[in-house]
Amino acid sequence: MTYRPTVRGRRLARELRRLREEQQLTLQEVADRLGWSRATVSRLETGQTRPRHGDVADLLDLYGITGPERDALVSLARQARQRGWWTAYVDVFTDSYVGFEDEAARICTWDPQLIHGLLQTEDYARAVITAGRMLSGAALERRIAARKIRQTLLDRDDAPKLHAILDEAVLRRPIGGPSVMGSQLLALVEAARRPHVTIQVLPYAAGEHAGLDGRFTMLSFPDPADPDIAYVEGTMGDVYLESSEETGQHRNRFEQIRKSSLSVVESIETITEAAEAFRAAA
Repeated sequence: MTYRPTVRGRRLARELRRLREEQQLTLQEVADRLGWSRATVSRLETGQTRPRHGDVADLLDLYGITGPERDALVSLARQARQRGWWTAYVDVFTDSYVGFEDEAARICTWDPQLIHGLLQTEDYARAVITAGRMLSGAALERRIAARKIRQTLLDRDDAPKLHAILDEAVLRRPIGGPSVMGSQLLALVEAARRPHVTIQVLPYAAGEHAGLDGRFTMLSFPDPADPDIAYVEGTMGDVYLESSEETGQHRNRFEQIRKSSLSVVESIETITEAAEAFRAAA
């Protein structure tokens, strides 16, 4: 099974690299002193392998880390090894995104084509998955089941703040037909009543805008030690951007899209009108 690091796993990897650099040791020097391969040390520092307690303890011994700092890193290693609910769906979630989303404190997403997965009704999701991945039968139902579990994130006591901006085209495209689309849009209106969910619409009248390059999601986490992640999804693969420059650019793009969008009240009115139009056509 391919290891996909959680937020805590990435934090541990960064800490291990920091400690090595503070000791002014190269990857090869650490490998030689511990009788490991250089690749083993590198994989631990880049979060490409599940950290084992003994390996982390050996590194901390080598770096002379004791006391509360050692206890904190050992605890972090233990947490990084814990498996999330999504590991039961490795055939559905083929990258790290859902693990990061599950730990996020804030999710800001721009969607020019589809309603975000956390806000999709079952019928809408079924139509999207069937058309996009051309699945049916058991494979389709497994993806639907995984999506339902993923959506419980918004029901938790510590649910993240979700700010979703949709292009107006998302409201007009009859995914699944008028009845499915009408119900989906009403579900959006209902979701917007939650105190931790904000939904806005970017109208056609906005013309050219900062979101023309495509969809993206910004994830922010409770611990300041965990940097924001900009997630860009594409048909040829997904990209995770973590540098302050890259996340700053995407944060600025999101803000520009927000400024071009309808207000929250106007957005809900627009979504409601679209829902009523679909329901009348059903």
